[in-house]
Amino acid sequence: METKYHTATHLLNAALRVVLGSHVHQRGSNITADRMRFDFSHPAKMTDEEKQKTENLVNEWIKAAIPVEQVEMKKEDAIAQGAEAMFIEKYGDIVSVYRIGDKSLELCGGPHVSNTSELGHFKIKKEESSSSGIRRIKAILE
Repeated sequence: METKYHTATHLLNAALRVVLGSHVHQRGSNITADRMRFDFSHPAKMTDEEKQKTENLVNEWIKAAIPVEQVEMKKEDAIAQGAEAMFIEKYGDIVSVYRIGDKSLELCGGPHVSNTSELGHFKIKKEESSSSGIRRIKAILE
């Protein structure tokens, strides 16, 4: 299940950037077999409408059965292609980049499913403040 949540964090990050804006970037995550916690940059509490739009978008992409592709490349090339990268300094010169269609492109060292259709139904359980300018979403896959 943790593999599914790894992939779901990429979809959530991409959906938040669509719904809230390009200022959104992942600031942390915690994944267990039962749930995911995702911290991201955003200055305000999400409205119920924004949460629903985000959830709907993630589920739309899950239902679209988008292949998840992994390639290795130079870190500079990944950044030049627009890959999202949290804690860029911890990566070596060669990085794993995961592409989910035209929805997400991120550096990541975690395990991932091969197709979004494997994820099931995405549900936001809670959205709250984590710290100043950082919001936290707790979500599950059903």
